[in-house]
Amino acid sequence: MEGLKQIASVAGYSGLYRIVKPGRAGVIVETLDGKKTKTMMGPTARVSVLNDISIYVDGDEDNESAPLAQVLQRVNEKYGENLTVNPKGTNEELAEFMATVVPNYDRDRVRSTDIKKLIVWYTTLRQYAPEVFEKDDTVPDTEPADVAAEPATDASADNADAPVDKAETAE
Repeated sequence: MEGLKQIASVAGYSGLYRIVKPGRAGVIVETLDGKKTKTMMGPTARVSVLNDISIYVDGDEDNESAPLAQVLQRVNEKYGENLTVNPKGTNEELAEFMATVVPNYDRDRVRSTDIKKLIVWYTTLRQYAPEVFEKDDTVPDTEPADVAAEPATDASADNADAPVDKAETAE
């Protein structure tokens, strides 16, 4: 689920955001909804990339958490588009849902608000960014392109694209 590297949550703001461009003064984000509103989040904003978030689980010290990507994938495999739980449900319903997805989740450290957030995020991702649940084929394509770009600059005299590269660097 490499797509989660471009999706973030911002503390104090509702919803999810797609990271458009990091900059010196912060990061430009776009709402992950129908409006697609772009906003500049300053350097003091607490932006959490979904790929870096995890859920506490019971277990040995080496595996005290499960990556959010893995949890979202389990929800997708189990429920798909037919998520039967309501984020406004009772704490017992939320706990039961979480137990079906991650049976060994830490019931002391994972609060019902965390489960609600998981459900809302999953629903938002399914609706506005379904590509994060697809198999990621972009990683192999990106690596050869980076490797191919390096020799082009080293062998600029032999490469037909070299004048274009030089012109671009002159701008």
